[in-house]
Amino acid sequence: MRQTIFILFMIMATTSTAQTEFIRECGQHAFPKTVPPGNYSGITHIEKNRYAIVSDKSENNGFYVFSINIDSISGEINDASLESFRGDSCRGGDCEGIAYIPESSTFFISRESDATIAEYDSTGNTNGKTLEIPAIYKSGMGNYGFESLAYDRQSRLLWTINESTLHGDGPQATSNNGAANILRLQSFGDDLRPMAQYAYKMDKPEAHSKSSQYAMGVSEVATLDNGRLLILEREFFVPKTKLGAFVQCKLYEITPSKEYEIPLDGEINQQTKILPKRLIHSFKTKLQLFKNSIANYEGMCVGPKLKDGSTVLILVSDSQNQYAGVLKDWFKTIVIR
Repeated sequence: MRQTIFILFMIMATTSTAQTEFIRECGQHAFPKTVPPGNYSGITHIEKNRYAIVSDKSENNGFYVFSINIDSISGEINDASLESFRGDSCRGGDCEGIAYIPESSTFFISRESDATIAEYDSTGNTNGKTLEIPAIYKSGMGNYGFESLAYDRQSRLLWTINESTLHGDGPQATSNNGAANILRLQSFGDDLRPMAQYAYKMDKPEAHSKSSQYAMGVSEVATLDNGRLLILEREFFVPKTKLGAFVQCKLYEITPSKEYEIPLDGEINQQTKILPKRLIHSFKTKLQLFKNSIANYEGMCVGPKLKDGSTVLILVSDSQNQYAGVLKDWFKTIVIR
């Protein structure tokens, strides 16, 4: 029955003519008095103004509970503050993505260190349940594994995608090779087993020179009410001189459908169908001599609806504990309809 519901849902999503519309980009906001320095890498909405956020360098595995207040007309963030940390005794998970499951009041957290996605209760303790990860993703352990996670409440599916190209799927993008990452988008049912897998192709890098630090990959995925997904492509380039560093973010909309499915753990080649994508919005933050807006956005989730019926996307950046006093724990919102 669950499989039948999934197929019907995907057919309905495929035939829908609705498209997401970009309305406006709101400003970046930092709250140093109420948000401690962190490595915030994933966010999910719990209820009302409360959100769960993970850090990829938290002392213990688990999540932080934040309150985030958003203006109901403009979509701007008025304030954000840390309430508490909820975690277990395990360490070193490199927690990157988080998704809240309202039906069970539990959370799934993607751990990049061991390519695992595990379930946690409301106190931040693991309950022993993990998603059945296709074997191909084990080649993505480390910094380019599971960076993202989202839950679709209508279809009851969890979604994730590897950050960069897996071994065997092609070259990983660097700052000077011009390669476009080929990724695998994966859904999971409420029985924790893998459902459908799709090939997703990123844009080619904007950078074309050597770097001191570089990251190119999908940092987050979010789900929409109409069965579509939002994909956040992120390129982080730091030259040797540091000045001129930038983060380019691109927000794409995709519609997973049966015709683009690929076999689990199957080969990706020139005949593989790539999921079509549609650009919703792009923006760039920079490190300049007299202006510093640089922000490495790694977390994104769907937030509240505004009074005009539009929807707010909430983005959170990873400041590497406010690295060298240059990076900040930026929060940002984007309004869509």
